[in-house]
Amino acid sequence: MTNTPPIDDVPISGEAVRLGQFVKFAGLLDTGGDVKEAIIDGYVTVNGEVDRRRGRQLQFGDIVSFDGRQVRVSR
Repeated sequence: MTNTPPIDDVPISGEAVRLGQFVKFAGLLDTGGDVKEAIIDGYVTVNGEVDRRRGRQLQFGDIVSFDGRQVRVSR
């Protein structure tokens, strides 16, 4: 049996948020520079797939993962 980490819901205001902003807002990384490097280097996934675009628009329900943590964009 696999031990999947829990998914934390992180509410946003508005209809969408950029990946780079969300990673920092959700507390997955502390600084914008760290966020930029992690995304470009392919350490961040969206819905299970690597996405190297910091400006990708996330929608409600998208799950972002980094370093064993998972967070979901929620209302």
